[in-house]
Amino acid sequence: MALDYDVRAMQSPATTLVRTLYTLRWVAVGAQSVTILLAGHGLGLALPAWPLWAGVALLAGFNLLVGLRLRSSRDAAPAEAFAHGLVDTAVLAWLVAWTGGIANPFASLFLLPIALTALALPVQWAVATALACVAGYLLAVAFGQPLPHGHDDSLDLHFVGMAVNFLVSVALVVYFLTRLVAARDQREQELSALRERFARNEGILALATHAASVAHELNTPLGTMTLLLDDLDPQARPDDAAADVATLRRLVDICRDRVRSLADPADPAAPTTVDLGRVLEHWQLVRPAVSLQRSGNVDGDRRIDRSLGHLLLALLNNAADASEGNGRSRVDLDLQTRNGMLIGEIRDYGPAFDGEASFLPVLFRSTKPDGLGVGLALSHAAVEQLGGDLHIEDAEGGGARVRFRVPMTPDAPTGAPRR
Repeated sequence: MALDYDVRAMQSPATTLVRTLYTLRWVAVGAQSVTILLAGHGLGLALPAWPLWAGVALLAGFNLLVGLRLRSSRDAAPAEAFAHGLVDTAVLAWLVAWTGGIANPFASLFLLPIALTALALPVQWAVATALACVAGYLLAVAFGQPLPHGHDDSLDLHFVGMAVNFLVSVALVVYFLTRLVAARDQREQELSALRERFARNEGILALATHAASVAHELNTPLGTMTLLLDDLDPQARPDDAAADVATLRRLVDICRDRVRSLADPADPAAPTTVDLGRVLEHWQLVRPAVSLQRSGNVDGDRRIDRSLGHLLLALLNNAADASEGNGRSRVDLDLQTRNGMLIGEIRDYGPAFDGEASFLPVLFRSTKPDGLGVGLALSHAAVEQLGGDLHIEDAEGGGARVRFRVPMTPDAPTGAPRR
């Protein structure tokens, strides 16, 4: 079950229309060239060659400029898409006027720009396109030149042209509309993913604000607990009690360090990497009843991004809770480095994930009775911040596997923390 969102740069409907027109404009240039050659040399029609070739050349030159424009990542505005359709309409009116005007069976192609812009552009631009097409049609009728007859009058060129025009119109409508509808559906999916991400990030922001307030309040009692533990004399107590006091002192130190580390992201001088071994040691101290089985080619001396350390702690805690909830006390951790990527897998021995798990990163809900419902949300946010991805799937024999992949920072392998 994948929890990563592949949210690509969204194209506006106007940009999709411009790119589609660019592709089909080359098809039109080729088809018009073939038609002019076939009519003039194959059917013997005395067509005005130079005006027709001038229209085709103008369309081809314009499309070359459009190709240069499309190299930019900037989205096209509706006005730009309308201008492209206006050029196509003008060239179509020019070609139709020189080849029979209203008698030209391809005159109905004026309807295509109207249908396309009505689907891709706002209403005002669709109306403007309709008016431009009507104007082009009227000009083609008013200034249309009679279509010359061929040597073989038994061949009704008009009916043949109508049939060809129908087939071309069907192909263009199907191509355009299916492509635009697919682009619209993809845009809606991307917007839905962005809305989910926004809702999750809003929850994380609220959680961070509350965590900062709680950390400020906890700093004083943690300091008091540290002083009280310092006053305890381990030598005056039994060995078991002395060991408990030492463990308690280490736990208080970890809590104090974790509380203070909440301010690190706002401090440019704070280290941005941590020792992997120290992270796992702290986790094992907090969860001593859980057996951590490690594998992979990443040793404990590896320095990792601080956000990745938080990610590991959250995922390991989730896995430990799941295993202990199922009567097991084991968690498997596999870390590999490959092609500049850190690839990790955490496997628990709890119950398998159900369909509700896919909503956890967004809604902050938990399937555990005492869970806060933020573990997966924070994990997913950390992976996104590091430019990686995260997946959850059921494991063989029960439990779940959490797989993540993040790019390694260039200085992560070194011992010096980044500043």
